[in-house]
Order: sequence, then C-alpha cells, then structure tokens
Amino acid sequence: MNINQLLKRSRYHSKTVAVAVWLSACSLTNANMPAWALLPAAVDGEPLPSLAPMLAETVPGVVNVSTITEIAATEHPLLRDPFFRRFFDIPGHQRNRESQSLGSGVVIDAKRGIILTNHHVVRAADAIRVTFDDGRRLEAELVGSDPETDIAVLRVESDDLTAVPLADSDALQVGDFVVAIGSPFGLAHTVTSGIVSALGRTGLGIEGYESFIQTDASINPGNSGGPLVNLRGELVGINTAILAPGGGNVGIGFAIPTNMVSIVLEQILEHGSVRRGLFGAGVQDLTPEIASALDLDLFRGAVVASLEPDSPALRAGLRPGDVITAVDGRAINSANDLRSRVGLLPPGTRIELELLRDGKTRRLKAKIDDPYADFIHGETLSSALEGALIGEAVRRTNRTKTRVVVVGPLRPGSPAWQNGLREGDLIVQANRRAIAQLDDLAAALKSAGGLYSAQVFRDGQLLLLARR
Repeated sequence: MNINQLLKRSRYHSKTVAVAVWLSACSLTNANMPAWALLPAAVDGEPLPSLAPMLAETVPGVVNVSTITEIAATEHPLLRDPFFRRFFDIPGHQRNRESQSLGSGVVIDAKRGIILTNHHVVRAADAIRVTFDDGRRLEAELVGSDPETDIAVLRVESDDLTAVPLADSDALQVGDFVVAIGSPFGLAHTVTSGIVSALGRTGLGIEGYESFIQTDASINPGNSGGPLVNLRGELVGINTAILAPGGGNVGIGFAIPTNMVSIVLEQILEHGSVRRGLFGAGVQDLTPEIASALDLDLFRGAVVASLEPDSPALRAGLRPGDVITAVDGRAINSANDLRSRVGLLPPGTRIELELLRDGKTRRLKAKIDDPYADFIHGETLSSALEGALIGEAVRRTNRTKTRVVVVGPLRPGSPAWQNGLREGDLIVQANRRAIAQLDDLAAALKSAGGLYSAQVFRDGQLLLLARR
C-alpha cells in the first residue's frame, strides 16, 4: 500500500470515527429530550398561550376597504377640436378611467354601523366598499374625514356587525404586546404581532397632528386604517404609516392612538368635519441652548415664542419666554406635543397650563376660542352653499391687510361640497363678480339665482370652479 492510499484510508477512518462519536453524543443528549413533534399541549396543566381566542372575537370587526375613483383621462390636443372629432367620427364625450385603492378598517359601533379607517385610504373616492371576514360586501358612506389626523369615518347599513371595543391608549406602556390586523398587499385579515416600541412619536412630518404609537408589529401597504389591538382585543390605535427606507417593512410602524381618534370621531359624527379651537400661542422646542439662556435645568417643554392679539393664550396671562411643561396634568415634551394636545380640543374647552417663568412654577387657566364663532351657515345666503360655514377674515401679506370671504368647515357631500368648495378656500369671485365681504357674495348669488362659477384661492393657487 502506497503512502497516498494510506493517507486516504486514514482520513476516511478519522471521519467515520468522528461521525460515530457525534451520533453517540446526540443519542445520549436526546435520550432525555422530547422530539419537537412531541411538544406538549400544556405545561403544568396550563394550555400554551395563543392569540386565537381573542382573534376569533376581534377579526369579525375588521374590514377590507376598497375604493373606486373616476379620473378624467388625458387627451391629445387634437381630440379637443370639434372639427377633428367630427371628421374622424370620434365620440364627443370624454373618457374616464377608474383608479382603485385598498386599505383596512375597523367597526367601532355595531348599532350605527360606524367604521374607522384612514383619510388617505378613502380620499377622493367615488365609491367605497367594505368586505367582512365572512365574505359580505357592503357599500359604505363617507360620514366625514380629517386630513390633519388622517382619520375617516364610514357608515354601513347592516344589522349583523361586530364592534371592536376601544381602550384607553394613555394606559399603554412601552413593551406592551399588540396585534395588527389588516389587508397588507390585499391579503385580507392578516394578523401580525409585536410590542409597543415607543409612545408619543412626533415630528415625523407624516400628519398635521402627531402623537403616534410606534410598534414593531409588521405593517405594510394595505394595513392602513386597520386596528392595532391589545391582548384583550381592545382597540388601542389605527395603523397609518411605516418607516421604510428601502420600500419594505423594517419593523417601524405607526398607529394613531385611540384617545386622539375619539376626539376626531366625536366631532365628525356631530358636524361631519373637525372644528378645532383657537389658542393663539406660537411655540418652539426647549433646546439645550434656550434652556441655558433661561437658566433652566430642564430639557423638555414648549417655549412660548409669540402671542396673537386678543387670543385665549394672551388673556390667560401667558408671556413670551414662558416654558409650558404640562396641560391638564399631562407632561408636554415638545412644541409638537403641545400642538397635538391643544390643537385637537374643540371650542369652549377649558384647560389648565403648568409653566415655568423666572424659575418658578405657575398655573394658568385658559378657554379655547371658536375661530368660526362669527361665521354664518351658507344656506342663509344660498342653497348652493348649504352645508358650509362662511365668514370674513383678514388676510395679511407683507405690507397690506385685506378682508376676504373664507370657507369654514363643511359637510362632505353637501351642496357646497358638490359645488367644489373646500375648507380654507378664499372666495375672490362669484358669478364673475369680485368678492370682498359677505354682502358682495350675497348679492352675487341673489342676482344669478345660485352659484354658477367661482374663483377661489386654495393652497397658494387661484382656481376656477364652474358648475356642470
């Protein structure tokens, strides 16, 4: 036997011995261990924990929300020429195309058929349908929505609904287990679980008012509007967004807490929209530099930077430089925190502020004003403005102040809404007549017998609205 054969045989023998030793060790080790297939159904007489019983009661209250929006199809300029159309026998009507979107929702009032979802799920929808886990599909009516908080309220007609109870989201703690239910990528009633990763997330630039629950429960496109529930099956938040640098889920999702949702829900059910009060204080974050300048050993709070004339903040006794640390006993961590806390309060709400001034703690009381107190109901001017509040305001530019007619909150689907008006519009013309005050608008509507055209200033653009 040559040396190569000897080495080959030696290597084979050593491998055989090694495998035999490993198998022997495994057999000795596994002698006292149950196989995975024999995992017990109970430990110490107690069944293994499972989410199944809770989900059996919760999932029937979760819906798939689908919308259809008609969009005017773009045309070649030649197709706008009546002669060209007639010559080539092209139909004169404009073709529309349908756009579809998908999201989730949750029933929170079975008797009234009230469903919560996200505003961005149903925005500009011409038709809304909801599908339940038993296969039922119902047409839904948009009661109202609020873009600033991304909350929308739907209503369906049905006698057999299951509601998900609301929990106190202020009782949540970081580390609590939560479950997200929804239709990611159209996969209806998908369930994922995780924990509360953080509370009160602000400054993300996702919405106007932010105080998010952050969770690592997997949230993906299609989960929007669906519920985030605790282990008792109670609603703690409405899933709304994810942080996805690469386009996929990375375990950072955000939900709107139910306590914020409840404030918005109550106003939408009562008015069809959210009517926010006016406080009149401009604030900024308490940075280490500002804290040092004010000689404060504090790094959380909102610093009062400015006050509007004759505002609730000024009447309450606030001064520039005050550091607001709490509202109604709840700590304020930042300017965004204060804005979310106070900005959602309805007019007439009384609040107590805790603040630091000259190194001393003070408490002040304030009452939130109604910015639309002097507005009138649009139907008093014309049936074309029914469902909207209309009033006068002062528009300030760098050098001038001019009075303008502004549209306040309005009910979706109302005559004013159907005529193209939206909250915040400045009406500069109506029926080709210049508008500077309510009397001008009343005269223009009366002489024409309604609203047939209007020019409005919206989001920095001048738009022409024409009645079809």
